[in-house]
Amino acid sequence: MAHPSLKQAIKAGELILAPGVFEAISALIADRKGFPALYVTGYGTVASALGLPDAGLATYSDMLDRVATICARTETPVIADADTGYGGLLNVRHTVRGYEQAGVTAMQMEDQEFPKKCGHTPNRRVIPLEDMLRKIEVAVDSRASDDFLLIARTDARTGLGLDEAIRRGKAFAKAGADIVFVESPETEDEMKRICDEIDAPLMANMVNGGRTPLLSADRLKALGFSVAIHPALGFLAMGAALDAAFDDLKAHGETTSAVPLSDFAAFNELLGFPDVWAFEKKYAEG
Repeated sequence: MAHPSLKQAIKAGELILAPGVFEAISALIADRKGFPALYVTGYGTVASALGLPDAGLATYSDMLDRVATICARTETPVIADADTGYGGLLNVRHTVRGYEQAGVTAMQMEDQEFPKKCGHTPNRRVIPLEDMLRKIEVAVDSRASDDFLLIARTDARTGLGLDEAIRRGKAFAKAGADIVFVESPETEDEMKRICDEIDAPLMANMVNGGRTPLLSADRLKALGFSVAIHPALGFLAMGAALDAAFDDLKAHGETTSAVPLSDFAAFNELLGFPDVWAFEKKYAEG
């Protein structure tokens, strides 16, 4: 069930800071940190589950299965990437219903052509504005609760320019999107203009190594953003950590103190082994 806290936080003028999670371990770790939301990144989830680029290769079922697992194992409200809604208008309705039933609190849907591409890579194309507005209409009408928030994203900035991206963002808000997401602004001045001209809660995408300047949460809030996601933080940190750990093993034939590792007992606790052991003790035969 969608959590009302995100809607309440936006109404109160707070900034929702959400780290990117991409599978159950990253979600379990982030869930303990006290963030107001977790962001299930499409890029990271597709990479983790399939070992493939975020290029429209994952299906609705691929994503829903993993999103549902993350929602079931965490307490923090979840914002989840749903690409283009995975097809036409009927697919959008099916996606909204599936994500909401899985426990997602806010679902992100974009105006790219299918197959979509990562928002910080080249050669993205967008569908006609009227087609995206129909998708937003269907998405809003398909949700069971107003606490389930729709994030409408436009990728028009890179190919069609900032004016068109802002025009689309305004139209998305008017069509009923709860949060507007203009992807890939390229300067802080562009980010300020987005906030000044679109009268709606806005989301900023802080991608390490991406096209948009990385700003602090305080600065984003001052500009006028309501949500700030850091989708790549988790999988880039994991990649660097694994690369270093495997290099260490290859170089020395064993693990050394040069690579920090999680405590095994603490990791057992994170995954829920104490509950298993308590169950076995209570119901052990003999």
